[in-house]
Amino acid sequence: MLSSLQIMEYYALQVRTRGEDKFIRLFKSNHPDEATRLVFPQRRMSVRRMGKFRDELTPVFPGYLFIEVDGEMRPPLQWALRRTAGFFRFLRSNQDVAPLSGADLRTVLHFVNPAGSSIAEKSKVYFNDDDRIVVAEGPLKGLEGSIVKVDKRKGRAKVKLDLYDDSFAIDLAFEVISRS
Repeated sequence: MLSSLQIMEYYALQVRTRGEDKFIRLFKSNHPDEATRLVFPQRRMSVRRMGKFRDELTPVFPGYLFIEVDGEMRPPLQWALRRTAGFFRFLRSNQDVAPLSGADLRTVLHFVNPAGSSIAEKSKVYFNDDDRIVVAEGPLKGLEGSIVKVDKRKGRAKVKLDLYDDSFAIDLAFEVISRS
């Protein structure tokens, strides 16, 4: 007996960098009936500009969007995405459009909230007796082994992520809490 529960698949697509929000708006306006979700993982960072701190949203994966599909991606959806201005390609390739799996899927799902927003807020951390970072909660949780640099003054941790055989480093914000 087959379950009526469908498995959600995630596909990666490359779009114009800094044009991710525009791509999502264009796709939704041209295809209002399409029941898929375009996911754009972002992170909240405190940035100092002209002596003042303010929070900014920056992409976790600049130039990449992830589409959540109920089952297999059908050709009409592929063509609708391809015809949207700002589209470059599907990952791995346009000829072999395949869902994310394994470590790639785990990396993306770490930053995707199934309930809605995909914004990585500041993590809550403290430093142990050896001055090593310990993550209590937030997006850094589970990525402790991937932290390559910690900047206490700025409240940022540089994390090495892998996606499709490519490694890159991103900064994630944290705030220091007292040890309980």
